[in-house]
Amino acid sequence: MSAGTPVLLCVAVAVAIAAAAPLIHLLLRVSTADPERLTPVLFRPRTLELLSTSIVVAGATSAGAFTLGVATAWVLTRVALPWGGVWRIAACLPLAVPSFVAAFGWMGVFPGLSGIGPLVVVLVLSTAPYVTVPTMAAFVRADQAVTDAAVSLGRSPRRAFLTVTLPQVLPSALAGTLLVALYALSDFGAPALLRVDTLTTGIYAQFTGGIDRALSAALALVLAALAVTCVVAEGAFRRRSVRPAPGRTVPPRRRALRPPATALLVGMLGAVATASVIVPPAALLARLPAADRYLSTGDDLFRAAATTLALGICAAFVTVVAALPISWLAARRPRPIVSLLESITYVGHALPGLVVALALVSLTVAIAPAAYQGPLALIVAYVVLFLPKAVGSTRAAVAGVRLDLEDAARSLGDAPARVFARVTMPGAAPGVLAGGVLVMAAVMKELPATLLLRPIGVDTLATELWRATSVGAFGAAALPALLLVAVGLVPALAVARGIRSIGEDPR
Repeated sequence: MSAGTPVLLCVAVAVAIAAAAPLIHLLLRVSTADPERLTPVLFRPRTLELLSTSIVVAGATSAGAFTLGVATAWVLTRVALPWGGVWRIAACLPLAVPSFVAAFGWMGVFPGLSGIGPLVVVLVLSTAPYVTVPTMAAFVRADQAVTDAAVSLGRSPRRAFLTVTLPQVLPSALAGTLLVALYALSDFGAPALLRVDTLTTGIYAQFTGGIDRALSAALALVLAALAVTCVVAEGAFRRRSVRPAPGRTVPPRRRALRPPATALLVGMLGAVATASVIVPPAALLARLPAADRYLSTGDDLFRAAATTLALGICAAFVTVVAALPISWLAARRPRPIVSLLESITYVGHALPGLVVALALVSLTVAIAPAAYQGPLALIVAYVVLFLPKAVGSTRAAVAGVRLDLEDAARSLGDAPARVFARVTMPGAAPGVLAGGVLVMAAVMKELPATLLLRPIGVDTLATELWRATSVGAFGAAALPALLLVAVGLVPALAVARGIRSIGEDPR
């Protein structure tokens, strides 16, 4: 163990405690409640129905995003396509469209749209980039020589892909799929719009309509248990997966397919891009003529857009800094305690923003009243909610830095901190930046936590959208929704720029 590891471990423990604070608050709330009141709520048919619906939605969304994300990543990195750079950008653009905005747009195309099926489709289209982006990088790092050897020994290309190539990219794909599952579990806006009752909407109804908040805290604990189950399952699969061999690898080659096959793949990519990033904004544009009742002025919307960007950038920076200690330890010093700390950071991401916000309201009022309705409490809420996006990406990025380069730097007399600054961080910087951009995109879409914790007089585009929809001005809501999509293009294009060279033939 290096000299700096105990310090990093202490910092990681502090970050994990902060991430677990809302869960600790829930446990305290439930522990002080009357068991005779909690038991009927937890085991009533309605709760079991909400639980089963949440599991179905999360499972179907995860499977769909995994399939679509891996397939898209393979096509973009292993097939010679016309306008390849355009398709790689298109694969990132769904990050600019929040799931509730996408649902709102599709409801304009199909009035009365509702149900689990449409909800899963909307969530898959919105979350597929969480799988596509890291899997593209993994496909590029995969050793083509191993696949070629399998084919030369008689395996078909399809079997070689399933048994040799896919296991090499599976850790990255599973890390993205975990984020998808947690997103589906905690999403509120899209299920509410499409009239699908999940645990998240049930918790919201209990919080806003019930007097005893311990009952909603008990429901939130059920949601947290689902999140922990997802994290444990992902970790078990990751530990059993194949790790790339150290040293040099043979880079992949892009194959030129026959024109009909190429046209089919281009058509499929175009259909996905149309459904995810063209149809919802177009439907919102069609609603703009009915926006004459919108209460906010142009200056209000400009300030809301600037606030949205500022909060996104600030929260992304703080979250990445908080994620670095745990990510480095998970990649370089994997131990049970480190795995536990990493798992704890994922719990807050599965809790609804409303639950995290209300927990922080209670904590700030009790511990630091001056921080209530201040920017600090809001930033802390964002860190708790979206820390896994930075942890997963940063851990994978640090693990991808070659150990022999770090060993060479240490053998030349560099201290651990200098090795990290000169070797590890530059090599991991693209992945770290990608995690920060994902956090930024998520912060700009967050609604419940922002509503409860934002400073008085401060609005974001998400709260402006909520204001319009809350009074039934659905046409008026199109304007802030479009601006939210436009602002969301900043992180989406940043991700696209970061992976612009992925898929290019290195030869």
